[in-house]
Amino acid sequence: MALPIVPIAGWALSYGAVALAAYALAREVQPGRRDQRAEDALDALADGLSAYTAREGGQANATGRFRRVLRIGHDGPGLEIDLAVLGRIRMRRV
Repeated sequence: MALPIVPIAGWALSYGAVALAAYALAREVQPGRRDQRAEDALDALADGLSAYTAREGGQANATGRFRRVLRIGHDGPGLEIDLAVLGRIRMRRV
């Protein structure tokens, strides 16, 4: 019985392309560092979304925070999720 090579080759090419793209992206990412001032700013955010636009300077800021505790059962083990985001876009004439 012949082995169907074409479907297997298509599958291998698609997953190979994804793996190659992930490898290329991993090589380009620079190692980060922890900035305590940024950590404190993220911890100080209120829950929910907010946005602010300055009248002068052409700057817009946005913040968001999502905190939840997920539990298995009533008294089971839990997982706390804390997602905080700061964003800024600044435009000015030069």
